[in-house]
Amino acid sequence: MAESYPSVAGGQRITGTLLRSMLPQVVRKTADTSRAATTTRTADPHLTFEVEANAVYVLDGWLKYDGPIAADLNLDWTVPSGSLGEWTGFGAGVGTVISTNTTPTLTSDTQSSRGYLIRTETNDIDAARSFGCLGTVGLTPLTVMLNGTIRVGSTPGTYSMDWAQLVSDATAVTLYTDSWLRLQRIA
Repeated sequence: MAESYPSVAGGQRITGTLLRSMLPQVVRKTADTSRAATTTRTADPHLTFEVEANAVYVLDGWLKYDGPIAADLNLDWTVPSGSLGEWTGFGAGVGTVISTNTTPTLTSDTQSSRGYLIRTETNDIDAARSFGCLGTVGLTPLTVMLNGTIRVGSTPGTYSMDWAQLVSDATAVTLYTDSWLRLQRIA
């Protein structure tokens, strides 16, 4: 059976509040955010939501970023106490890709005509995952496509995307304007 929120009964009065509760919440970065020389993941100033107790949400989003190869991007989430769920990010892996030549070899954090090693693991909703950088800061941004589910427990609160460098580096990792996240309540 498909889940939907809210459940509308026949004859129920349709109000603006009811209609707004059916809409997805969307947050978009309105400015670039750069973080250098830090591995302490903190909430992005634009990518946060308030979530309701005992609610279920689906998540999707798109992130555009770049930074030095030595640093990479490390994503995490802050969720209200008692929340469960999972997320995945489809983005450049950290470490190696298969190069294109007559003898395929593993190449560290480089672009090739075959592309990149893509991370596809599933993660607990509050677990961190890292994504690779190319090192050509400002020239070759990468992206991460996000999907997931959050089941909020009995405590409402803030759901935020937290991030930092995976390895501290003096050159910043930047999360760019127009990156976005969307939450749709389904139960």
